[in-house]
Amino acid sequence: MKAQEIFVGDKWSEVLSILPADLEASARACGAVQRLRNVPSAGNLLRMMLAYALSDFSLKDISAWGKADGIAALSSQALHYRLRQGEKWLEHLLARILFQNQPVESTDEKMSIVDATVLTGPGSKGTDCVLHTVMNPITGRFRSVELTDAKGAETFLRHIVNPGEVVLGDRMYGTARGIEFVVNAGADPLVRVNRRTLKICDTNKQRIYLQSFEPHIAKGEVFSLQVLIPVPPDMTGRKNKAWDLEEAKSWIPARVVGCRTEKDVTWVLTTVSKDRLSDKAVLQAYRLRWQVELLFKRLKSLLRLDELPTRDGPILKSWLLARLLAAAIAQLLVSPTGLFSLARGRGPRASVKSQRLVKIPRHSVGLENSNPWKRSLASHNQSGEPHYAR
Repeated sequence: MKAQEIFVGDKWSEVLSILPADLEASARACGAVQRLRNVPSAGNLLRMMLAYALSDFSLKDISAWGKADGIAALSSQALHYRLRQGEKWLEHLLARILFQNQPVESTDEKMSIVDATVLTGPGSKGTDCVLHTVMNPITGRFRSVELTDAKGAETFLRHIVNPGEVVLGDRMYGTARGIEFVVNAGADPLVRVNRRTLKICDTNKQRIYLQSFEPHIAKGEVFSLQVLIPVPPDMTGRKNKAWDLEEAKSWIPARVVGCRTEKDVTWVLTTVSKDRLSDKAVLQAYRLRWQVELLFKRLKSLLRLDELPTRDGPILKSWLLARLLAAAIAQLLVSPTGLFSLARGRGPRASVKSQRLVKIPRHSVGLENSNPWKRSLASHNQSGEPHYAR
């Protein structure tokens, strides 16, 4: 089976086999469907939604394609309404797919990476959306996502942390409250030190500054230090946000590991004991954080997730959720035990482009000789047959 055929004809049934079995019930419970008028099933409606989100065709094109192939008799306005109402349903399906796709850990250490990336719409001068995600660095798959506006901060507190795992994050996640959240969940943070937001003390609860140790660290040398991280008090109602060490509500034992590079010293903080990870292993583990950047690159280059159709339109979130759902489905399809076994043929580095999960036959929309990425203007003549003009 070819990946680009997955939404064509009988190939769609194989995708339905890995989707939750209660599509009809979940669609009604989430408000995506009240009555199946002009749509044979919730699966057909989902197929139309994914086709619109992935193919980059207009609503009129998808409407005409659905009518021509007998998928659903929805006008462009009706499809727009269904997309707007289907936001919670797509979010529910995405969560179900990610939950059922939890892989079995193949290493002694369970690890996850948290990070966020910025998404912008046409003509934007700033940030329109922020995509927060948690991924498994061993499998390269994301296990949870959250979409927020530009004010959605990067913090451990917005993610679900599993007990016993090591959670990697960049310096934006290196805050005392975030570290406390991970530790209280039974996990261990491993983050880049943020000198601006993190107070670091020695074992006697005296403030220390890592810059004072840097002149004594030679190039390539690994230096470690046992420290305490004070957690700030509750700042609700306080005008002055400054606080003294005596006000700390708790203290977290941790270890900072530094290594001099070509330019400066890189500091990483963790609560993992030396018995589990040596100082050198801590620095090596932090390098795994780059895997999440490669994930964002795949989502943006293959799935074109950063090319939002609008900045704040009513179906923007549904569009994003549909593309993320397609990416989650693709994670199942490229699994060696899934529908597409990449263990044979192209080797372990082969990948399936999530864009190609939808193939709209050109004869169905009158685009035999056109560029598939160009939008066409669709209209209907008096006989009801679709007519296309470019």
